[in-house]
Amino acid sequence: MVVGDRVVYPGWVSVADGVIEAVGEGAPPGGSVGVRDVGGAYVVPGFVDLHMHGGGGHSVLASKAEMAAAVAFHNAYGTTTTLVSAVTAPVEQMCAVTRWAAELGLGTHLEGPFLADSHRGAQDPAHLLVPDPEVLATLLDAGTVRTVTIAPELPGAQALIAQILAAGVVPAVGHTAATYDQASAAFDQGARLLTHAFNGMPGLHHRAPGPVAAAIDHPTAVCELINDGEHVHAPAARLLFRAMPGRVALVTDALDAAGAPDGTYQLGGHQVLVRAGIARLATPSGKTGGSLAGSTLTMDAAVRRAVHQLGLGVPQAVAAASLVPARVLGLRTGELRPGYRADIVILDHELRVREVLNAA
Repeated sequence: MVVGDRVVYPGWVSVADGVIEAVGEGAPPGGSVGVRDVGGAYVVPGFVDLHMHGGGGHSVLASKAEMAAAVAFHNAYGTTTTLVSAVTAPVEQMCAVTRWAAELGLGTHLEGPFLADSHRGAQDPAHLLVPDPEVLATLLDAGTVRTVTIAPELPGAQALIAQILAAGVVPAVGHTAATYDQASAAFDQGARLLTHAFNGMPGLHHRAPGPVAAAIDHPTAVCELINDGEHVHAPAARLLFRAMPGRVALVTDALDAAGAPDGTYQLGGHQVLVRAGIARLATPSGKTGGSLAGSTLTMDAAVRRAVHQLGLGVPQAVAAASLVPARVLGLRTGELRPGYRADIVILDHELRVREVLNAA
């Protein structure tokens, strides 16, 4: 059982009415009823994914039913809390995504439309906008928005970050050409998150450190990390964990292609080709080779990679998939702690999901 920064064995957790009552070491208290022995498996908090576009062949952009199916797919791999991510699209389409999410009891991450064209990645350039308070108000009113990614160097971005904060929403820096100083100013203003660190932004350079260094230097900033081995090379991922202990959040940035065969998919009006599980925009010739376009990752795979490829301890990897993102959203989940929501995942010794127990 993973409790805080320790693996506790043997240990026990008591649950009632979807809430953790107590956690302890050794055998459960005498007289406990309904005791279940998981045979030495890892008992960990449910994963919290801040960034998901689809999975299992289902896109959150297609319909409410498809969104529900994508969430169910990721739940089977340990994600008990997820933000559905709306990519840059016509405003009414982005509003539909947030509305469907709210009807399903989910929160939304708005990945656009206030992004830098120079670092748009798979975002549709036809629908990128300069910061516009009225457009933002329309998007915020459409559903339960929890995070908004914005390029802080755009004209009017500072006012929009203030508007996001006033709405009780978390501003995120991403898809940006921002300098270190511009990104630092956004974090000083209240931005809490760097969207998929290293991707969609200038890289670390010794004379132009950029947004990643700004997040490292700011004590409250958290970096998303797509830990699939393609978006961020292992040494850079290890550097991030060493530089930001307790401030790296694993995310999937998953497409509908996660858990589905290689082939041709769509994201925000773009054709995406998936080969060997790697998603890239199709080139004008219709072949692969364009920008990375999301991933086919699941959260349990991200945790396994963190342990086996990056060398993290199991508690640290689990926290990056649960407690760290839960704290970004201010949720009472992501940790096996009394009073927290009883979202629990049972992992085998290879860190593969054996069972998911959802509080709700």
